[in-house]
Formats: sequence, C-alpha cells, structure tokens
Amino acid sequence: MFLITGATGTVGREVVRLLTDREVRFRAMSRTPTGDQVHGDHTDPASLDRAVEGVDAVFLLGPGTPDVAAYDLAVLDAAKRAGVGKVVKLSAIPVGPVAEWHRPGEEATRAFASWTLLRPTVFASNSLQWAPLIEAGEPVPNPMGRIKLGVVDPRDLAEVAVEALLGDHHGRSYTLTGPELLGIPDQAAVLSEVLGRTLSTVDVPLETLPEAYAEGLRAIRAEDVSVLSPDIADVLGRPARTYATWARERYPRP
Repeated sequence: MFLITGATGTVGREVVRLLTDREVRFRAMSRTPTGDQVHGDHTDPASLDRAVEGVDAVFLLGPGTPDVAAYDLAVLDAAKRAGVGKVVKLSAIPVGPVAEWHRPGEEATRAFASWTLLRPTVFASNSLQWAPLIEAGEPVPNPMGRIKLGVVDPRDLAEVAVEALLGDHHGRSYTLTGPELLGIPDQAAVLSEVLGRTLSTVDVPLETLPEAYAEGLRAIRAEDVSVLSPDIADVLGRPARTYATWARERYPRP
C-alpha cells in the first residue's frame, strides 16, 4: 500500500492516475480531500497517523512554500511511527532558497530503510500562468534574463516517481530535466508555433519581484544550473518529453 501526498497537485494527480491504471493499491492524501482521498494535515498529527496506517511506502510531495519543511517532517514522523520502509520525496534542484526549504525533508528522508530523492528543474506547466496574458495580447514576462533551464514535463516526474515506488531505487538522487535547455524567449517561440501567432517577451527587473522569488533567481543566475540530466531516460528507458510535446498537448488554445 502506497500513500500519495499532495494528491491534488500537478504531479500528484498524475501519480494517482498512473497507479490507478496499473491497479496498484494506494491511498491519496490531501488537506482538502474529495472523493476517495483521505484527509492529512501536517498541523494535525492524528490525521497523518490515520493516513499512514498500513502503508509500506510514501510519495512525499509538499507545498511549494517555506512550509514544506514543516510538512515533510510531520509526514515523515508519522511514517516512522507507522513503520513505513520506503520514502520517495519530490524535492528541487539544489540551488537557492527553495532548495533550503527542502533540505530538512531530504535529510529526514535518508533515515528510512529505502529512499529516493527526485530533484526536478522548472516545470513546463509553470508557463500556464502566461495564458491570460497571451489571450490578452500582452507579452510574456521574462525575469530569467538569458538563463536557460532543462524545462521538464510533470508527467515525466510522475512516471519516475511511480518507478521509484515500485522498483529498487534506494539511495538514488535523480536530477530530472527535459532534453533541451530553454529560456523564456525559447518557450515563447515554441508557444508561438503551437498557437499560430507571434508572442513577444518583456524583461522583468529582479527588484520589482517579491524578495523570495528574486532571491531564487539571483541564486540561479549565480550558479550553473543550465544542466541536462539523463536520469529520466535512464529510469524510464525513453527520452524525456520535450517542451514542444507538452505545449502541443496541454497548452490551452484560444
């Protein structure tokens, strides 16, 4: 029996779908459950104890906020009390403040008998936030400057997570990227082709952004994060999906 936390999120929903298709027994946990999901809140230890009861492995997917450390540690404490043997944690590339948010959870995950860390770069689905601007004919904001990242399809992350849950990936820390380095202007160019209209971008000064976001971008600019990893292909036995593939299948059409 697996426990899937963050079951209503972009990656969590896909993990749930994949496990359902494979007819694998699992329990989906959410702070605001619907349907067959169970309630689990990191501020309510009793709810976590109920969620992990009878569970063999946990897919740990916390919020994308500074609260992720408290969330991770609360879920992992409950998992220890229940005798869970395996944890697969969705973390982040080890750069900047977001990586620091994940560090306590990563360290606690390594205390389990079997553990795997998944460290993705920026999600392709993050560009969905541009949809209203594109529909209004406004330029896509570019706070990244000339930085290019290995933009990754969340579906690939979910498939790797499922393989890690089902197989033996103990002690592995996977860096999960797409197959090509893309900046925001590159993504806009792909969307231009997909949507059949020319999209423009506009540079956004860091000082106009919320400080936590700006701090992360400064860290990305200061460190070499323009990397491509073969880990998705190695785990799944096929190449990672391209951003263009994701955009053609998932980006809303006007």
